[in-house]
Amino acid sequence: MASKISAFFGCHVLIGLLLLNLVSANEGTKIEVFELVRGNFSVKVTNYGATILSVILPDKNGKLDDVVLGYDTVDEYKTDSTYFGALIGRVANRIGGAKFKLNGVEYKLPANDHGNTLHGGPKGFDSVIWKVTSYQKDSHISLHYRSQDGEQGFPGEVDVSVHYMFVGSKTKSNRLAIRMEATPLDKATPINLATHSYWNLAGHNSGDILSHNIQIFASNITPVDKNLIPTGQITPVTGTAYDFLKSRAIGSRFNEIPGGYDINYVVDNYKQNGQLSRIVLLQDTKSGRKMELWSNKPGLQFYTSNMFDNLKGKNGTTYHKHAALCLETQGFPDSVNHPNFPSQIVNPGQKYDHMMIYKFTTR
Repeated sequence: MASKISAFFGCHVLIGLLLLNLVSANEGTKIEVFELVRGNFSVKVTNYGATILSVILPDKNGKLDDVVLGYDTVDEYKTDSTYFGALIGRVANRIGGAKFKLNGVEYKLPANDHGNTLHGGPKGFDSVIWKVTSYQKDSHISLHYRSQDGEQGFPGEVDVSVHYMFVGSKTKSNRLAIRMEATPLDKATPINLATHSYWNLAGHNSGDILSHNIQIFASNITPVDKNLIPTGQITPVTGTAYDFLKSRAIGSRFNEIPGGYDINYVVDNYKQNGQLSRIVLLQDTKSGRKMELWSNKPGLQFYTSNMFDNLKGKNGTTYHKHAALCLETQGFPDSVNHPNFPSQIVNPGQKYDHMMIYKFTTR
């Protein structure tokens, strides 16, 4: 699969990569919405936060539904605290104490989550306007952002790009690939990008996801303290409510997880050579929709929208607790403060490359 993705990427995004070399430090200033369409499968993206606005798919009877949560207008995303569909960076997830040390220097970051830094700080990559470098409605959109030295407290200047693209056969399944890339230009810096879509395969307005069946190919988690900062341990899921090695309903052991799931899983088949591993199988039996997630990153944050409280969403929908789930492939949370976790430090001359593929089918 990885070789097919590389071939597609090379053929269809070459123009975008050439344009990327010409992009100045000044990013786009106009907020726009773009649509990718392949048959009855469509995705909408805005360059504000490189955000996925909608993913429309057929169910087993051909009925179309939008399967990601969100808002009706781009302006609502500007005041959003849920990170609906956003591209997260410079470092996704949490950094304990809003600080870290790198090469003997302590970097202090803005705290925006109980004294910790969450999702890159109060003005992370989800809150900036990205520059569109290449767009073709039937295949892909590529976006670029230049993160400045000291932005949100992080060291060094970094070129960042994200590519949303259709891949694979047009007849066998609907597949959406997301490729996130970043290159430090002058200093070593932590980089951990993620996409933050909230999924409900029955439709964004269909209620909760507790009856969705999920299988997570991960035998361990990184336990956290009361503020969701990892303790540094890696512990097995066997015998616990975190065990999804066999497919079961998300809500089947909810009574053992106060509030719901919000934990990082350690991917079993993580390959350090950049090849993709299958990480999740998700299915809604009522609609028949099934989603398979592949990635080349070592961690998966599984979150069941535990903080929703009568949140007003698109099409007049009110989102309640557990209305959706997030599946964020990434590095481990707070890796910059835990030497035993896979490193997130990227040096000048190196490249961060994060690939994801969503494969959608029905039965």
